[in-house]
Amino acid sequence: MDQAAKLAQKPFLVLTRRYPVAPEKVWRAWTDPQAIRRWFGPGGPDPVSVAELDVRVGGRFRIVFGGADGNAHEAQGVYREVVPDRRLAFTWSWPRTTPERESLVTILLTQVGSGTEMVFRHEQLFDEQVRDDHGQGWSETFEKLDQFLKGGLSS
Repeated sequence: MDQAAKLAQKPFLVLTRRYPVAPEKVWRAWTDPQAIRRWFGPGGPDPVSVAELDVRVGGRFRIVFGGADGNAHEAQGVYREVVPDRRLAFTWSWPRTTPERESLVTILLTQVGSGTEMVFRHEQLFDEQVRDDHGQGWSETFEKLDQFLKGGLSS
């Protein structure tokens, strides 16, 4: 079996959300370090302590979040596709815990009426448990994104 076939068999998740703002605002939430600091990460109001984003093809990102108990999570990756206000794709890894595992995130933004539909795909995940854990984390994170886009999260 070739590498592409092996990757195609790995677990993935797709989450679709609608937000009551234009695609440009959702795009900014994903690509502006100050915006990321206000909403990123699942669970409670754990702060984002690092948001380094070089949003261009080949550019890197690094986000450190959570960890009021000293166990911050660090995610990093490389941007693969950058189409402003429409499509963002990047690799995703956890360098502190499983640096050998790299997955791929693709975000598609489509204007629907006066709002935006976001289709979020996270693929090439290690196994079903990792898929389920990421699904829970992203779902909680997108609730915070919704609050942020509605103006409900302060800096």
